[in-house]
Amino acid sequence: MFKAFDLSGKCALVTGGNGGIGLGMAEGLAAAGADVEIWGLNEAKNATALEKLRSYGRKVNARRVDVSKENEVCAGMQAAVANFGRIDCVIANAGIGGGAPITEMTTELFRKVHAVNEDGVFWTFREAARHMTARAKAGDPGGSMIAVASTAGIEGAARNAAYGASKGAVLSMVRALAVELARYGIRVNSIAPGWIATEMTEGAQNNPVFSEKVIPRVPMRRWGQPEDFSGIAVYLASDASRYHTADTFVIDGGYVVF
Repeated sequence: MFKAFDLSGKCALVTGGNGGIGLGMAEGLAAAGADVEIWGLNEAKNATALEKLRSYGRKVNARRVDVSKENEVCAGMQAAVANFGRIDCVIANAGIGGGAPITEMTTELFRKVHAVNEDGVFWTFREAARHMTARAKAGDPGGSMIAVASTAGIEGAARNAAYGASKGAVLSMVRALAVELARYGIRVNSIAPGWIATEMTEGAQNNPVFSEKVIPRVPMRRWGQPEDFSGIAVYLASDASRYHTADTFVIDGGYVVF
């Protein structure tokens, strides 16, 4: 193994890590040697994901945290640090959809989407930054913060004004924090997935028109899978990316550029 990819001794936290892309990344991190905590709202999914992660022989934990609630994020981060002793990598992955025509979109829906997709990332990163910067000031610099955004934050996604706006905000937030936190050795990057086969996209997956018109436009000619995100998670959590910050990794099978 290229030693820089070895995550032994590192501890990672993945929000929304009980399924989909989040679980794909959590599995990659555990397989590379990291101890891992996942956050999710569904206790049954948390338990199932935890069993999967235990098979890698690492210390793992699952916690019920609603990232749209500041107090739960703050308490969850404190508990994770107390449990593992440190958090070296935080992946803010938890997110929800919220597609609707702009003429029918309610203020309630718009704010609900932003509460999870934007506020949740902000609170998760703020609490992680407090821990990591304090550690750096004590002589132990470093850390990696990763936000899972979306290609909807880059391109025009019809009927997704709330979702696209929330993901665009996350992309900008990442660049700002990358500059601000670099002095502490903390890297901040984002990932922009394309069409990935998860619970969030079940409707599109079961739509014959979508399958006929959209997926053939993906140069790789298939839906992305959660495990397609294991490698990028390991890279960004590892010392291999120690000089790589403020970037957005588009993982979409080539869809955006086609």
